[in-house]
Amino acid sequence: MSHHKTTKDDAIYHMAASGIAAIVNFPLWRASAIAQSGFKLEGSNVLVRYYKAVVQPPFRGLAATMFGMTWARAAIFFGSDMGKNFMIENGSNAALAQTLPPFVLGTLVQIANQPIVRATITIQDPKSTLNNTVEALVHIFKTRGVAGLWHGTNAAVLKTVPKYICAVAVKDYMEDALPLADPQNKAAVLTRSAIKSVAAGVAGAALTNPLDVIRNEMFKTDLSLTKTFQKVMKEEGWSFMARGMASNVTAVAVPIAMTIFLTDVLISQKKSS
Repeated sequence: MSHHKTTKDDAIYHMAASGIAAIVNFPLWRASAIAQSGFKLEGSNVLVRYYKAVVQPPFRGLAATMFGMTWARAAIFFGSDMGKNFMIENGSNAALAQTLPPFVLGTLVQIANQPIVRATITIQDPKSTLNNTVEALVHIFKTRGVAGLWHGTNAAVLKTVPKYICAVAVKDYMEDALPLADPQNKAAVLTRSAIKSVAAGVAGAALTNPLDVIRNEMFKTDLSLTKTFQKVMKEEGWSFMARGMASNVTAVAVPIAMTIFLTDVLISQKKSS
């Protein structure tokens, strides 16, 4: 599992790991989307409201969210590893090889996924009369036009690209820095991978919470990036940066960590079989 060089044959393992992480993560993502968007849930206290956000039906946008999360994370992590290997083999600077692939892939993936992201977050509002992602996409198109489907892309790219640059960099750093585990000691191998995965997930998540808040406010209000920032600053001051932080760190760190960890596990199983 240690110092494995990614090859094109590993794409299926990245996709499978990302898919499993997406399934597990949907309730956490839902709670984060509700919290960061400022949607109101009924409940006598924060625990009741969080419970409703996580487990109470209806689970609108489930399939679309899982699809978007699965291909996006697989593309970014697999593509970043392949891109880094290619650039280094062709004499590129190590720092550029580390940052350019996740920068390019994170940007392209976010732009491609943006209509799905906007639609699925919109229907998490308990007051929404839209029942599914398709209805949300049609509604946004009819009321805001094509541009409305990509509203908030600037904030989304600003938060997604640094998140994955950071996560990929921490993953690769920890891979090089952690002591090698004995391949025969499965517990040691899994522990090493878990440490690397959690470090990458938490680092990527904590960095970008303020931009998640800005993006979700843009979806809710249809204001521009600048006007949205001015609005939240007027209403909340700098405290907006911590809005939904706990649920967001959980919702972002868990799938990133799971994707990295499960990819390691699946590739390790392939090697040992």
